[in-house]
Amino acid sequence: MKTNILIVAVLVLSVLLSACGGPTTINQAAQPPVRSVSVSGLGEVSLSPDVAFIYLGVHTEDASASTAVAANNVQTQEVIEALQNFGIDTKDIRTTNFSIWPSQNYSPEGLPLDIRYVVDNTVYVTVRDLDNLGELLDVVISAGVNTVNSIQFDVADKKEALRDARADAVKNAQAQARELADAAGVELGEIQSISYYDSVPYPMFDGKGGGGGGAAEAAVPIQPGQLTLSVTVSITYAIK
Repeated sequence: MKTNILIVAVLVLSVLLSACGGPTTINQAAQPPVRSVSVSGLGEVSLSPDVAFIYLGVHTEDASASTAVAANNVQTQEVIEALQNFGIDTKDIRTTNFSIWPSQNYSPEGLPLDIRYVVDNTVYVTVRDLDNLGELLDVVISAGVNTVNSIQFDVADKKEALRDARADAVKNAQAQARELADAAGVELGEIQSISYYDSVPYPMFDGKGGGGGGAAEAAVPIQPGQLTLSVTVSITYAIK
């Protein structure tokens, strides 16, 4: 009787294991890990900037909000006309900020005095003729600009330069991989993965200033310098 019960129990357990997919197989052949080597290559291309982006601001203050706004509007319109007369296309002139707020003045003793209203109007300008950039700044400051923020230089079309930098980075990585394989006495196999990262810095000219100080800086020739595009490529090879 006990033997029959044991047989039935074994059969039930077998059915349950079969329904659950059976026990985990532990005698499967373990796959050897794939041996690999990873390298990173660098490619760089230097270009001369051919475009600049400038934030030009008009800042006005008055005890009357409406007077401050009116004065700012007139001054900003004169700046825009000066830009257009200089040859800047309308599509390259864009207002990015207009703000007005009250500013409380205080005496040296800390007592509240009059309230003045501050108005700021900022225009974002794309300059495509860098040879006359210094002259342009002089013109707009004379027209009413009293805040010149950072000037950012760039290259309008970087596609070909980046393509060349990526190709150089791949060649650099391949050379490193072959060098390591030779030193280790192994052979390179198939490429397992490739990834890359583009780095495009933007040369900056800190032209912040206002009034006479801004005009003095604008009179100084501005040198855009060089823009260096760099690409890092990471490649993983199987090794034999």
